[in-house]
Amino acid sequence: MKERILYVIIYLFSLLPFWVMYRISDFLFVVLYYLTGYRKKVVFANLRNSFPEKSEEEIKKIAKKFYRYLPDIIVESIKLCSISKNQVLNRMELIDPDELFKHLDNGIFALGVTAHYANWELGIHRLSLMMGDKYPTLIVYKPLNNAVFNSIYNKIRSRFGAKMIQMKQILRHIVRMKDIPHISIFVADQTPTYQDSDYFMNFLNQDTLVYTGVERISKMTNHPVVYCFIGRKKRRGRYFCRFTTIVDNPQDYSPKEITHLHNRFTEKLIREKPEYWLWSHRRWKRKRRK
Repeated sequence: MKERILYVIIYLFSLLPFWVMYRISDFLFVVLYYLTGYRKKVVFANLRNSFPEKSEEEIKKIAKKFYRYLPDIIVESIKLCSISKNQVLNRMELIDPDELFKHLDNGIFALGVTAHYANWELGIHRLSLMMGDKYPTLIVYKPLNNAVFNSIYNKIRSRFGAKMIQMKQILRHIVRMKDIPHISIFVADQTPTYQDSDYFMNFLNQDTLVYTGVERISKMTNHPVVYCFIGRKKRRGRYFCRFTTIVDNPQDYSPKEITHLHNRFTEKLIREKPEYWLWSHRRWKRKRRK
């Protein structure tokens, strides 16, 4: 009952036109940045540690741009509850989709990698519509601690056909679908638990615990890795998704090389436009254990 009521509230709110939601976003920016200082300590610490070469004034500019963008993501994510197919198609342009279809059309499934960058939630809808009924779309996710919100998020994300698969279950699904061309999307910049990974690498100038699942599965199955870069255009609420094959033959790579490769790809994107990454996330809370 609680979940149903909350979903109805979110759905009704999502029916507001975009221009109204962006006025709400403008108000939320003032609240988050000036009034409450939402996770400012986390944001500024993350930025300072990631960009030690930048001055305090540069850090402040990036932080303010991030806080200006964060409420846009909040209202746009709510809008996804009722957004139409045409609106999704109009708001996200596809660049080089043949980089993905060249694998699928040859009967080969692909492992997709993306990050919490720009509007990754809209990217799920756009990818689902691009794949249609021809190829299945599996979205690998890490469950939220709140079961109600977790269920609502998954319901919204699967509106156009995407199948939500928990991270711990993805290998079983991939093995089951090994002869069916499809894409499994990993949001690979999340923070693993110590049980999920024990591998650290330098990421944004910091010792970082990272997932190695993409590499392990690609090497196990010998299937390609395609990076799905979701970026923001200059116009508010407009995005693009660029597909790039970063690994064709996993067996050609040495251990951990693929893990470094897709994390370096993400790092490069963040350095170019840092304000569109999720800096309020406690990405570096895991430290090496003695």
